[in-house]
Amino acid sequence: MVTSITKTDHYMNWPNACGFDVTYQELEPKELEVSGHIPAYCAGVLYRNGLGPLEVQTRQQHKTFKTNHWFDCLAQIHRFQILAPTKNDSPVRVWHNSRRTCDGLLKQISETGDMSGITFAAKYEPCKTFFKKLQSVFYSMHTPIETPDSVNICVTPSPNMPGFSTNAFKKTGAQDSGNVQTLINKTDATVVQALDPVTLEPLGIARQTVLHPDLKGALSGAHAKVCPKTGDWYNFNLDFERTGTYRVFTVSATTEKTEILATIATTPAYLHSSLLTDNYFVLCVWNSHISAGGVSILWKQNICEALSTFDSTKTAKWYVIDRKPASQGGKGLVSTFDSDPFFCFHTINAYEVTSEDDPKSIDIVADLCAYDNIDVLQRFYIDNLRSDSATAKAYSHPDNANSKAYFRSFKLPGINTAFSPTEAKKAINVARGDKGLAPELPSINHAFRGRNYRYVYGVTDTGKSTFFDGLVKYDTRTNTPAAVWSVHGHSAGEPIFIADPDAKAEEEDAGVVITAVLDGVNERSYLLVLDAKDLKEVGRATMTGERGKCHIGFGFHGAHVRDQKAVIEGC
Repeated sequence: MVTSITKTDHYMNWPNACGFDVTYQELEPKELEVSGHIPAYCAGVLYRNGLGPLEVQTRQQHKTFKTNHWFDCLAQIHRFQILAPTKNDSPVRVWHNSRRTCDGLLKQISETGDMSGITFAAKYEPCKTFFKKLQSVFYSMHTPIETPDSVNICVTPSPNMPGFSTNAFKKTGAQDSGNVQTLINKTDATVVQALDPVTLEPLGIARQTVLHPDLKGALSGAHAKVCPKTGDWYNFNLDFERTGTYRVFTVSATTEKTEILATIATTPAYLHSSLLTDNYFVLCVWNSHISAGGVSILWKQNICEALSTFDSTKTAKWYVIDRKPASQGGKGLVSTFDSDPFFCFHTINAYEVTSEDDPKSIDIVADLCAYDNIDVLQRFYIDNLRSDSATAKAYSHPDNANSKAYFRSFKLPGINTAFSPTEAKKAINVARGDKGLAPELPSINHAFRGRNYRYVYGVTDTGKSTFFDGLVKYDTRTNTPAAVWSVHGHSAGEPIFIADPDAKAEEEDAGVVITAVLDGVNERSYLLVLDAKDLKEVGRATMTGERGKCHIGFGFHGAHVRDQKAVIEGC
């Protein structure tokens, strides 16, 4: 069923089969129907995390288990193989296959009626005793996981992530040459899932302790940061202990060795991403604090309900850490900053500039997609997203500013000046955009990571639906949208920028953005390719087949790997 469309109704193509209840798998690659022109330099593999079934029939009195928050939807991943032309006059070809990666968990839910363990926002029956909840949490956090498909991990796919082997064991040698050797799927927990890069079959499960024994915390950032020059990875591990303890670490792409860069004791918070410059890792603890020092997750069993009420009197904390390990002369934590409070899912970019006040000093510019508080988390309950839901329009209404992201830019001044690293300085507000057509799920030209840049691409709200319904190219210099793509009833996922290899180095927007779009009218998805300069369509590859068997559930993130190069775009 698709909600009927009128000119005055808000419309969102998520009810029933159109957005969430996607149980069909394309295990064998199937060729898509290509129209227009897909540039040959797009050749390679695009991975997209999607959504599996929303409901599971259980054996307990024939009850139905229902997922109630977008972030907890059951996992399914998609693979698009983009093949370069074999002759000068032949077109690009695109093949697609997909697989659910949590069949073991689905079986557990079917048999028990429950998805035990910590989730993002799943609501548990109030009749459960604290002891039973604690047992479940202890099992999920400390007991070896039985099968590779018994977890629900479906946020950020990472091709060729150092540190993990093909089955998620610890990797001790350097990455093999070639395209995609390993595929690791991640979430905001410290558990990762290894998938076969071609068939997408789950091969193994591991926790970050595989990388280093001190990485024993429960939470991490789904978006690890990758150095565009070395391929080294950077992230944090959050251990609740008596207070929050963040261990910032790096994994070398050359040696596969993991080293702890800094240990920081501060308020535990839900942090989805971080920032990286040429010389520093930036951890911002924004205002999504977990109550009771993190222990509340044990009895709430989900992150969303364990968060403290947003406190506008508390500052956001910024920690700047030397990227070099101690073994190479690294200094650990070098600077601390305070800024006005905000919430964020996704950072955009950070880079170093010479200080205007002191040419011997370095400032860091840090850009991100910000919110005034954490109210947006309530918007992502599924009942608040469906176009036929009574509560959805209140969250999507243009007057509901708390549900909309906006561009924020901060400056962290005097990074290398002689201050105590724990003495908090004041971050400077550089820019604050409007809550109109601002980007979310952001992507930039990856050659400009860690550099002064201009353009960011993302999904946006145009006000025509109950959820993201357009794409925007945002100009960070004018602080305004430079171009917008929007088609009524079509919902685009995270756009990934693919640079034109023949463009000049200074041509930041020379290339295309590629995304998976859900056509809610015809119940089918297509891979959309837009010119990055003006967001005009240049080509698409459409899924074919029966209605209900040719669409991708609206998921989160993806990654593109160029053909013949281990160049990762978008992870």
